Amino acid sequence: MTGTQIFEAVKTLLGHSVTYYLIAVDMNSNYVYINKHYADIFKPVHGDLVGRHYAITMHPDDQETCEIVSQMAFKHPDSMFPATIRKYDGRGGFIITRWEYKAMFDDNGAPAGIYCIGHDITELMKITGELQQVKISHSHSVRRHVANLMGLGKLIQGSTEINDMQDAAKMIVQSATDLDEVIKELYK
Repeated sequence: MTGTQIFEAVKTLLGHSVTYYLIAVDMNSNYVYINKHYADIFKPVHGDLVGRHYAITMHPDDQETCEIVSQMAFKHPDSMFPATIRKYDGRGGFIITRWEYKAMFDDNGAPAGIYCIGHDITELMKITGELQQVKISHSHSVRRHVANLMGLGKLIQGSTEINDMQDAAKMIVQSATDLDEVIKELYK
């Protein structure tokens, strides 16, 4: 089965997907096919895309990624290659998309273009960023109390006065209590 025949089968499967984008570009980097979902999202922003250069929809910094991944697809025609691409949303921002690239060849084995299956990962990336911030914040909160406890332990190790040890013990209890509160908050 040629790459073009495989693409025709994929079109049958994903042509009317409400989740996945399906596009194909020719060897001049112009769209030759976009599925309904891609058209619904990007046609209002860019107009009719078929026949136009693929780069019209994306952040300029991501064009090199497309070129590199496309070259890999032609070098390894039995494989698919991933890429994350930012697409203009029409409101001054971007939709972050994740794609799989596959080279297409005609019946004579000559390169015919690339087809790509993709989906929107904007919300996933937003949540991932938020989770990373929470992780950093929580790590700092826990680490602060652990550092206090370690410092107080070293103070006790070097102390010979009972009053110093009693004061350090009170601070250890307070730091442990504070750490316990942080841990309880983390699990809410």
